Amino acid sequence: MLEWLTTVDHKKIGKMYFIAGGFFFLIGGLESILIRIQLMYPENTFLAGSTYNELVTMHGTTMIFLAAMPLILGLMNMFIPLQIGARDVAFPFINSLGFWLFLFGGILLNLSWFIGGAPTAGWTSYVPLATEYSGTGIDFYVLGLQISGAGTLMGAINFLVTVINMRAPGMTFMRMPLFTWTSFITSALILFAFPPLTAGLFLIMFDRIFGSLFFNVAGGGNPIIWQHLFWIFGHPEVYILILPCFGIISEVVSTFSKKRLFGYASLVFASILIGFLGFLVWAHHMFTVGMGPFANTFFGLATMAIAVPTGIKIFNWLFTLWGGRIQFTTANLFALSFIPTFVMGGVTGVMLSVPSADYQYHDSYFVVAHFHYVIVGGVALSLFAGVYYWWPKMFNRKLNEKLGRWNFWLFLIGLHLTFFIQHFLGLWGMPRRYFSYMEGYNLAWGNFISTIGALLMTAGTIIFIINVIYTALREPVADADPWDGRTLEWSVPTPIPEYNFAQTPKVRGLDAWWIEKREGRHQLVPAEPPGKIHMPDPSILPFIMSLGAFIGSMGLIFHQFVVATAGFGITLFCMLIRSVKEYRGYYIQPVSDSGMKS
Repeated sequence: MLEWLTTVDHKKIGKMYFIAGGFFFLIGGLESILIRIQLMYPENTFLAGSTYNELVTMHGTTMIFLAAMPLILGLMNMFIPLQIGARDVAFPFINSLGFWLFLFGGILLNLSWFIGGAPTAGWTSYVPLATEYSGTGIDFYVLGLQISGAGTLMGAINFLVTVINMRAPGMTFMRMPLFTWTSFITSALILFAFPPLTAGLFLIMFDRIFGSLFFNVAGGGNPIIWQHLFWIFGHPEVYILILPCFGIISEVVSTFSKKRLFGYASLVFASILIGFLGFLVWAHHMFTVGMGPFANTFFGLATMAIAVPTGIKIFNWLFTLWGGRIQFTTANLFALSFIPTFVMGGVTGVMLSVPSADYQYHDSYFVVAHFHYVIVGGVALSLFAGVYYWWPKMFNRKLNEKLGRWNFWLFLIGLHLTFFIQHFLGLWGMPRRYFSYMEGYNLAWGNFISTIGALLMTAGTIIFIINVIYTALREPVADADPWDGRTLEWSVPTPIPEYNFAQTPKVRGLDAWWIEKREGRHQLVPAEPPGKIHMPDPSILPFIMSLGAFIGSMGLIFHQFVVATAGFGITLFCMLIRSVKEYRGYYIQPVSDSGMKS
C-alpha cells in the first residue's frame, strides 16, 4: 500500500488516475440513472425537486471533472512517455502531486452528499443562484474543483515540458504519434483555460465565505461576468476532453487497418486549429443574455468554422480505413462507431451555432441531446476504444473479446436510444433541469424510451466490469505486441519495466516500431550505449500536501479558520521540505540496465 501512496512512476500514477476516474464514472452513471428514473413517467414522485437538482449538479460535475478528465489523464500518463521514447515524465514529483490533488478534490466534492447537502446550482454553478440561494454544497463545489483543478494544471505543465524536452533522438514533432500530439495540444489548452475558471471560483468563494460582492447586483457586481469566466474555460474544456480522444481513434483506426494514417500532417494541423478556435467560441453558450448582434454573429461564425478542421479529421479516418485490412476487434468497433456518432453531435452543434435558431433550442432537451452525443458519443466511445486497445499494456492481459462485443452493442444501442429521442423532446418543448412534466404534452413516451436506453448503457458498463474481473482471474499474460502495433509503447516488454527503455531508442520515422518490424528487426535501434539508469525517489510528500489542502478546505467551508490555517500550513511545510531537498540535490535511485536497483 505504501508503494502506491509514495510512487512517482508515471505508469502507476496513470493506473491510479484510471481506477479513480472509473470509480467516479460509476458514481456519475448512478446519478444519471436516478435522473432518468425520475423522468421515466410524467408527474413522477421518485425524487423531490431539491434532490433532483443535487443529482443534476453532481452528475455533470462528476462526469466532466472527475471521470472523463482523469480517465484521459490516466492514458496520457501511461503512454506519452512510452510513445516518445522517454523513461519518465519531466517532473515525477509534480505528477504525483497532481494526482493526489485531483483525488482529494473529488472526495471533498462528494462528501457534500453526507455533510450539509450536495450543490444544487447546476454543473455550471450560475450566480446569483450559487452565491445567494444555495447551501453549503456550493462551498464543497468551489473548493473541491479548486483543489482538483490545481492538480490538472500541474499535469498539463508536466506533459508540455515532457513532450518538448524528453523526446527520444529522432522523435521530431512531425514523427510523434497522434495521441501524443493531441495530448500535447490538450495540455496547452488546460494551461490557458483553467486560470479563468480558477479566478471565477475564487470570486464565488470570496462572495460566499468572506462576504464580498463580485456577483451581487445590488452591491455593484455583475453575474454575467461569472458566465464569461466559466465558459472561457467551459468550451475549451470540450476540446480538452475530445482532442485526446481524436488521438485514440487515430491510433486504433491505423493499427486495425494495417495502414499508416492518411494525411498525418493535415491531422496535426487540424488539431492545432481546433485548439486555437476553441478559445473563440465560448459565448455561443450565451446568445440569449443580450450581448448584441455583432457579438452573436462573431461567435456564431467562429463556431461554424470549428467544424472545418473537425471534418478534416473525419475524412482522414475514413481514408485510412479505405483499402485497409480492417480487423473488427472490440477496440475498433468502438472506434468505428465513434465516427458517425460524433458527426451527429457535431451537426447539431452547427445548428446551435446559429444565434436566431439557438433562441429556440436554448435550455431545451435538444441541447442536452447535443452535448451528450459529443461527450458520451465522443469521449465515452473513444475511451472504451482506448481501454480495449491499451489494456494489455496497462494491466498485462487482453480483455475478453466476446464480453467486449456485448459491452459494445449494449452501450451503443443504449446511447442512441437515450439521446436521439431527446432532440425531439427538446423541439416538442421539454426544458432542461425540470424534475417533472405533466401528462398530455406528448413527452411521456420519449422519456420512457430515453430511460430504457440509459438502462441498456448501464448493462453494457456492468458487462465491462465483469470483463475486467474475468480477465484478471482467467486470461493469460498478454504478448508485448498483441495487436501488431505501430508505435513505441508496443516495443517494450509486458509487464513494462520501471525504466521503460533499457536504452533510449533512436527513432527513424513516423510509426517507429512499425518501421523496425518491416525491416525484419524486432528490437529498437539504441541511441546510447548500455549504462546505469537513474530513476527518481518515491515520496510521501505529495499525498501529505494534498491531505493538508483537503483539511484546509474543510476548515474554510465550516468557517473554522484555525483548522484551515493548520491544513494549508501542512501543505506549505511540505513544500518547504521539498524545496530544501531540491536545493541539496535531487535524490535518484540508480538502476542497472538489467532493471535491478544497484
